[in-house]
Amino acid sequence: MAMQNCAQSFSRFPMRVRAGPSGIQMFDRATGLNVLFDEISVPPALWATSPRYVSIALTNACDLACSYCYAPKDAAALDVERVVGWLDELDRNGCLGVGFGGGEPTLHPGLAEICRYATKNTGLAVTLTTHGHRFDDALRAALTGSIHFVRVSMDGVGPTYEALRGRSFTVLRRRLETIRSLARFGINYVVNARTFPDLTAGVQFAAEMGAAEFLLLPEQPTRNSCGIDSQTTRALRQWVSLYSGMVPLSVSEVGADGLPTCDPLERETGLRAYAFIGASGTLKRSSFDVDGIPVGERGLMRALDVLRISCREGQK
Repeated sequence: MAMQNCAQSFSRFPMRVRAGPSGIQMFDRATGLNVLFDEISVPPALWATSPRYVSIALTNACDLACSYCYAPKDAAALDVERVVGWLDELDRNGCLGVGFGGGEPTLHPGLAEICRYATKNTGLAVTLTTHGHRFDDALRAALTGSIHFVRVSMDGVGPTYEALRGRSFTVLRRRLETIRSLARFGINYVVNARTFPDLTAGVQFAAEMGAAEFLLLPEQPTRNSCGIDSQTTRALRQWVSLYSGMVPLSVSEVGADGLPTCDPLERETGLRAYAFIGASGTLKRSSFDVDGIPVGERGLMRALDVLRISCREGQK
């Protein structure tokens, strides 16, 4: 009971508190600062019941057509009211942050309203994953004060980027200048045989633009792509081992095998760490999963319980 009161008292301060099997985690959504008290043993009854982070695809719509994209191509989008209800549930149950993606989330007409609600009415950190090309002054103004971190997808630089994304790299640079005036940002970089040769130049560009993170995404198989090949995988591992750049590297959990990683929350895995909700309202372990659990009228946490049971039964 004393520990529960301690967690409640911490919640009055700007830093958010989450209890779990790894201890007590404190998180500042404005700066991204994390503090873990791993010497504290927390009883299971007090563990947060939500994933630490949840990604929500607001829409499947996108105005690009990247061949390696994993997002479904069927038309689907989430209602603002439905998403807001999920945000309240996540906030009550110990989630630290939510990421809005797609498709392209800036095509969702309710994006600014959703982000504003999350920032003003919950303690969740709000992240946006975008190709960045729709970030003009009007969008920046609409999102000001409602976004804590922006992840910009950039696969290759110069001609490679333009061939894969069908957009001007020069324009991307201008859009990044707009984005960095809104919030801290990072670069998401899909690694495959075409983009790997540009990797060093990509990190240098990210440093020049002031990126806070460079996220490596080894390409995963989709209906249109075979994913990263073994030769490129070996080259990526060697590149990471020799990396000495200024921008911190991170890597997606899917595709991290063989890469040096550090996980201070190693006991918070699977659905304790992460979950994904597609634009059709289906809860999954990751965006790459085919099957999931529809989030019904009983709410997101109920769907999460069902998904956990389903995962355990699938492992038997």
